[in-house]
Amino acid sequence: MRKAQIIDRSQDAHFMREALALAAQGAALGEVPVGAVLVQDGQVIGRGFNCPITTHDPSAHAEMVAIREASKDVENYRLPGSTLYVTLEPCSMCAGLLVHARINRMVFGATEPKAGAVQSRGKFFDQIFLNHRVMVEGGVLAEECSAVLREFFKQRRAKP
Repeated sequence: MRKAQIIDRSQDAHFMREALALAAQGAALGEVPVGAVLVQDGQVIGRGFNCPITTHDPSAHAEMVAIREASKDVENYRLPGSTLYVTLEPCSMCAGLLVHARINRMVFGATEPKAGAVQSRGKFFDQIFLNHRVMVEGGVLAEECSAVLREFFKQRRAKP
């Protein structure tokens, strides 16, 4: 039987705001504004924003960038006990990465109705073949996270 874990949600909004600030950095570069912050023991160990366009790397999603940075910093590809805060529900690639990195908990802001693999288009973390379970919480600062994306795409459509 698995031991119940105590989850501290008191800092969720704080760390999601940090992820929103990173999303804004990506938007300033013309990237889809998604930001991610990886936290372990109350400290940020990785940060990232979407940058596949500027880096010419299709895997450079915010989650991937934050986890790569953290793994290099702690010198381990496994990050147990960590929580990833991301402004948008992850795609299947990023969901798989969370499992491989042994992320304990993932908190997202807005749902992604087209490609969200955690809640919207599938329940990736519920697959029986997975050897690690990620706790998921969605909707943290959802309106703010959604507004950033709406505004970005509104501006993009307005350009000739």
